Amino acid sequence: MKRLAGARSICLDAYGTDSDGKKYDLEVQRQDKGADPHRARYHSSVMDIENLHSGQEFKELPDTYTIFIIEKDFYGQGEAVYPIERINLATGKSFEDGEHILYVNGEYRGESDIGKLMHDFNCTKADDMNFELMANRTRYLKENPKGVSEMCKIMEDMRSESLKEVALRMLSAGKYALEEIANISGLSLDEVKKLKAEQTA
Repeated sequence: MKRLAGARSICLDAYGTDSDGKKYDLEVQRQDKGADPHRARYHSSVMDIENLHSGQEFKELPDTYTIFIIEKDFYGQGEAVYPIERINLATGKSFEDGEHILYVNGEYRGESDIGKLMHDFNCTKADDMNFELMANRTRYLKENPKGVSEMCKIMEDMRSESLKEVALRMLSAGKYALEEIANISGLSLDEVKKLKAEQTA
């Protein structure tokens, strides 16, 4: 997602809309630094930019949910989920701006749906999973030749996006020759030239 010239773009892990029009950004993070509160704030703000168009009223902004599933217990309190909400400090009441941020404890285990889901997230074998939908998808991506091929393509696309992100940062710095950027990022010189053209367009 990128709407403003010069602004940092973000690539969401999973982005969805429910039947009520609420928007969801789901991010899976293995390290705490990937779940910095400022990152959650930025993801939430970019979703706002993406979902309010010229001529719309501010009240038309949909409710948004930025959800970080983190491998470790980010806040160390043993909770399954840590909901982050704005409040009016003077009144103690919710600000009710429709922005919701949740930190999910990837270490949490229990009989609740979240506990079972976190168990499944850490499973390597589909047969050990609680949720049939996830188990079936895992079997497909790991055991079905077509699924394995799809997964390889996804991984290659992710690698390509990471290389582009490196190249874009170097282009923004303005102190590297295009050949240097190609050499360091692993992209071809033509790909770097194309990124530069898109950046200055």
